[in-house]
Amino acid sequence: MGKEGWVRILPFAVFMAFIGLQQGLQWLVERGSLGLTDQQLLYLYPVKALLVAGLLLYFRREYSELRFADFKNLIHTVGSLLLGLLVFVLWVNMDWDFATLGDAKGFDPFLVDNENIRNTLIIFRIFGAALVVPVMEELFWRSFLLRYIINPDFISIRIGTYTLTSFLIGAGLFGLEHNLVLAGIMAGVAYSLLLYWTKSIYQCILAHAVTNLVLGIYVLQTGYWQFW
Repeated sequence: MGKEGWVRILPFAVFMAFIGLQQGLQWLVERGSLGLTDQQLLYLYPVKALLVAGLLLYFRREYSELRFADFKNLIHTVGSLLLGLLVFVLWVNMDWDFATLGDAKGFDPFLVDNENIRNTLIIFRIFGAALVVPVMEELFWRSFLLRYIINPDFISIRIGTYTLTSFLIGAGLFGLEHNLVLAGIMAGVAYSLLLYWTKSIYQCILAHAVTNLVLGIYVLQTGYWQFW
């Protein structure tokens, strides 16, 4: 696969490894085999966000598909902003039981009594969800995987190249990454369609960031931690 693949896979793999670690620790806690609290498990998120952000910064020169000039197309940029809002609205209305995997407790910073620590955790969560995750996921899903499915020599495939197989597989796997499976598939479809229209990973990152930022604000206002 080469370096081109690994620099797009590694940040995502580290992020998912932390999710697996947290779920494993949570399972041990629930069995009474580990003396940790839900509050203490919250501290994994800042470590995860900072580590993945560090990897993205370290490899930043490898991501030639990220072009700030893409934002000069105002029609695309406005479209990305609006799509990000639409995905948010659909997401919070697609939490049906039949379309959910597991029982997500979500990230509840109010488990922490200390206000300063709680606010710090909230800042890290917003930072991770609205800045780190969109870059990390779009580089993996829309830049790497969609092209890799078309051709393992994915660098030879232009950003935004459409095939039905890559579109369906990408959307399905993106859905399975989330506990709200259908909502995840919907978001995967939306961001991929945006990619086919704009041919821009940065526009996908923008839409994804808007979705996650507004979702974070919504969760903080409503206390619906299961969405976080």
